[in-house]
Amino acid sequence: MPNTKNPLLAGFYKTLFSIAIPIILQNLLQTFVNMLDTIMVGRLGAVSIAAVGLGNQIYFMLNMVVFGISSGCSIFIAQFWGAWDFKGIRKAFGIMLTLCFTVSLVFLAGGTLIPEKLLHLYSTDAAVLHEGTRYLRIAALCYPLLAISFSCQMAFRSTEHVVLPMVTTAISFVMNVSLNAIFIFGCAPLGIPRMGVVGAALATVISRAVEMIITLSVGIARKYEAVGTLKELFGFDRTFVLKLLRIGTPVLLSETLWGLGITTQNSIFAHAGTDSFAAFSIMNTVSQLTWVFFIGMGSASSVILGKKIGANEEAAARAYTNRFCWFFPLMGGIIGLLLFPISRILPFVFNVEPHIIAITQSMLYVLMVMYPFRAFNMLIIVGVCRSGGDTIFASIIDNGWMWAIALPLGLVATFVWKSPAWVILFCLESEQVLKSLCGVIRVRSGKWLHNIT
Repeated sequence: MPNTKNPLLAGFYKTLFSIAIPIILQNLLQTFVNMLDTIMVGRLGAVSIAAVGLGNQIYFMLNMVVFGISSGCSIFIAQFWGAWDFKGIRKAFGIMLTLCFTVSLVFLAGGTLIPEKLLHLYSTDAAVLHEGTRYLRIAALCYPLLAISFSCQMAFRSTEHVVLPMVTTAISFVMNVSLNAIFIFGCAPLGIPRMGVVGAALATVISRAVEMIITLSVGIARKYEAVGTLKELFGFDRTFVLKLLRIGTPVLLSETLWGLGITTQNSIFAHAGTDSFAAFSIMNTVSQLTWVFFIGMGSASSVILGKKIGANEEAAARAYTNRFCWFFPLMGGIIGLLLFPISRILPFVFNVEPHIIAITQSMLYVLMVMYPFRAFNMLIIVGVCRSGGDTIFASIIDNGWMWAIALPLGLVATFVWKSPAWVILFCLESEQVLKSLCGVIRVRSGKWLHNIT
């Protein structure tokens, strides 16, 4: 344990939580939106849950690509922020916006023109495919809105403006829940018919539009550092772009490969049976309630370390990293325990058969064991390596063990051993321990830290 009297660590917790808490609250609200979607759609039955879960896999893939692009650009924004270089911040933000919006248009085309073909990659259940296609055709309309909102929020976070993303997400949350209740089940006084999964998709699109408009408007009105003229945002030169791509491309490839790995996991559970996939969807929704803590902490650690490195405070960056390395897994163990009481109230929340609840509970117990490793890996990959420009190493450990060990084990457990869902999940989570070992070695070597600005 590091020396708590180290002057370089003065204000450690205040700095960490002042950035992390708004991000945690924002992600918690986003998770509540997903959870309430699942709960409300769950009232329509297991087929509808599975259909929305499949439809959201396309959104998940887009989210991973957009997150990869934004994370790569945010490395530069955070270090430029530490160096007080506003021109650099705006150029990096402009590249982020351009790439994210372009990718979103590709996903929009796929989701609206060939939704059934995309969903067929994950399931062959005719009823699920029918409902999932209806959902995806509408939900895909929010993809460009997501790309713009997400880019703005990541840029604002990296310059320590963390309250606005939280507020806009809160507004979006209230609107999404309200519209879900009206559109999914119908509202006779307003003349709105019962729309089912289509209603859930429509509510998502409208709430995303409102979120984007508010985020952009307030950022411009308050003159946040990332906001500039069109020339400042999109007048980037070839040298700058190549430098950003050299550091950011491994992050994009990592998130894309990781997203493909996660969708492969979903496909594995979909082939394990509709009940297993419904349980997997519920498990993911519930576990996100606690995992948002580490999403916020990981993002905060990345901003803090990036700013320290950009300001040439390398000794402070290393001191912060050493403390993070024991604090994250400790909190992972403590917060992971919350999954147990949450698992006990599932029968009162989800309107599915008792055996699906039992499958979900067994899977949550596996996650409890893996939480300390997951938390540490979030720190190493998102917080430490990416903030230090060590993106190639982060990409290798983030995906290498998944594709070399975890996914093959999951496939064998599903198709050869015919294992129960919790065993399949345990096989898929086996990568977490191996990642952690690599992370410890990398931090000890000190090779993760690079000033890229």
